[in-house]
Amino acid sequence: MEEFWLYFKLGLTHVLDWNAYDHVLYLTALVASYTFSSWKRVFWLASIFTIGHMLSLALAAYNVVSVDTGIVEFLIPVSIFVAALYNIFTAGKPNASKVNLLYFITLFFGLIHGFGFSTYFKMISESADHISLLLVEFALGIEVAQLLVVAVVLILASIFQNIFNFAKRDWILVISALIIGLTLPILKENWLW
Repeated sequence: MEEFWLYFKLGLTHVLDWNAYDHVLYLTALVASYTFSSWKRVFWLASIFTIGHMLSLALAAYNVVSVDTGIVEFLIPVSIFVAALYNIFTAGKPNASKVNLLYFITLFFGLIHGFGFSTYFKMISESADHISLLLVEFALGIEVAQLLVVAVVLILASIFQNIFNFAKRDWILVISALIIGLTLPILKENWLW
């Protein structure tokens, strides 16, 4: 049971680490255009992101795929930037027809973010007998942390839209612009060329 809490906590801190806030930025961009009335879609988006994350960790832990960390560290801020930019271009427009594409893109970005942590996870799981069990424990920690982040974003959206009378479109534009502003230094730091 002690090992479960170790990897569960590792999953929690992986997402909620203030020194590596890329997960928080991506999740915020991912759900910025939603409200509590869309909680099922938001839950599935967060869960699909976790699935992509775990799939890439499993592929790396079992030596199926090896990815250049420089490319991954560049693609992580690119994925955040793209998600926020997508929000800016689609703010206030109905996007129900693009839900399946959004799920696929979320899975893909989950894979990228997972590969960003795969080297560290592979190192800490090398001596373990049951890597698959560690992945599940870690995934549970990630999922709980992501749902906490999503809940905070939805609560803030509700406060700003219902109490401070922000239009939903304005909320999406402001949050997405802030995310882009916070992502640009990360992108510059990890620029490939």
